[in-house]
Amino acid sequence: MASALTTQGTAITMKQLLEAGVHFGHQTKRWNPKMKPYIFGARNGIYIIDLQKTVGLARGALRFVSDAVAKGGMVLFVGTKKQAQDAIREEASRSGQYHVTNRWLGGTLTNFKTVKQGIDRLKTIEKMAADGTYERLPKKEVAQLEREREKLEKNLGGIKEMSRLPAAIFVIDTKKEHIAVHEANRLGIPVVAVVDTNCDPEGIEYVIPGNDDAIRSIRLFTGKIAEACIEGRARYSTWAAQHGEERRPGEEDRDAASERGQKDRRDRRDRRGGGRDRERREPREDRAAASANVEVVRKGEVTPAQPAPGSDANR
Repeated sequence: MASALTTQGTAITMKQLLEAGVHFGHQTKRWNPKMKPYIFGARNGIYIIDLQKTVGLARGALRFVSDAVAKGGMVLFVGTKKQAQDAIREEASRSGQYHVTNRWLGGTLTNFKTVKQGIDRLKTIEKMAADGTYERLPKKEVAQLEREREKLEKNLGGIKEMSRLPAAIFVIDTKKEHIAVHEANRLGIPVVAVVDTNCDPEGIEYVIPGNDDAIRSIRLFTGKIAEACIEGRARYSTWAAQHGEERRPGEEDRDAASERGQKDRRDRRDRRGGGRDRERREPREDRAAASANVEVVRKGEVTPAQPAPGSDANR
């Protein structure tokens, strides 16, 4: 399914970026050197972001998001800072995607099975309120259930319909949302993010250099991502209508993303000297593999197990 970002809503121009103040970075004393390739220069002690690079990178990110949704995937919008909450909530809801705006619960992605238990509990309480169960319960118990529901809704309301992991996450302020980025990296889920001059672009597959503090800048990028999702959803609906079936995100896409994430992490470890550490750990891994070939006969007595055919091929 070919990508085709042709609608006016997904187009992004230099004029829009300038009007939204996207080019204003942080003070020169508060910067991350890894953002140097995306910086045009400095003015009055403030770094100026290279908007030509922003335009090109943003268009690439929008194409990716549209394609991901067109394949049946969903995007998780993440922005818990005060100036981002409204835009994230409104645009994610408008485009039918998931969102986190209150706070990121550790394990939202990496321990999704446990998080889903909270989602199921929220749905159960909502069902009790809707089917008249509340009317048969004591007022004190109803009050307790309502307090529990409000707390769950606050933390999980934006991902209440998330039955599986998202195809990608879109982040405002990667410095604040570093846990979300880390979890996505561990699972090989692509990260699309607005990255300011004080942030680390490593681990962000689709970097959009820009101001992540100004409300107009946040609304601009969040709105464009939402439009890309809407366009992708339209392409998905067209495909489903033609083929008469629902298309789910392909396992090959997820495996490829996972491999990319693992490769990126290996490369980062190698640049930091992690490769040498792995070499030092290899003998320990060999010992662990050897110990796996010991079969316990009874308590206090062990005998070597017969190696399986082809076991020499194991590392």
